[in-house]
Amino acid sequence: MMIRVGIGYDVHRVTKDRDLVLGCVRIEHTGVGLEGHSDADVVAHAVCDALLGAAALGDIGEHFPDTDARYRGYPGRDFLARVSAMVLEAGFTIVNVDCVVMCDVVTLGARKQAMAAAVASALGVDAGRVGVKATTFEGRGAVGRGEVIACEAVACIERGGDTP
Repeated sequence: MMIRVGIGYDVHRVTKDRDLVLGCVRIEHTGVGLEGHSDADVVAHAVCDALLGAAALGDIGEHFPDTDARYRGYPGRDFLARVSAMVLEAGFTIVNVDCVVMCDVVTLGARKQAMAAAVASALGVDAGRVGVKATTFEGRGAVGRGEVIACEAVACIERGGDTP
């Protein structure tokens, strides 16, 4: 059996011009969203990069470039589903995903479970395989000033047998 681990990171600027989507969940009544070519879901994007990295399949920008009009407004849920299929096609299964959202503009505590369930659903795995945590920067740096929201993710995948 082969176990592989990948990390992913994404950050987007806060704007007032869009809805806020984190972990495939629309966060209502915040008055802010994130700038980006797609839906700017930093959780979905970080998880995609973690999974792609674990499988040595490149990164999200290689597969879904922001210069491609097909991905304008593209939902993070669809990125996750496509990346999950790529990982499976490469002969791996998803063991687990864990991420931490860095955000000072909204409180995520009550939303973390819904985000984990939505990410798991998009990946096609049991909800118990996805963890979502949140932290604030208490006024420090770009996150703390409410200028950006970021996410870091780690993914573990496995391939059975003696396949390299």
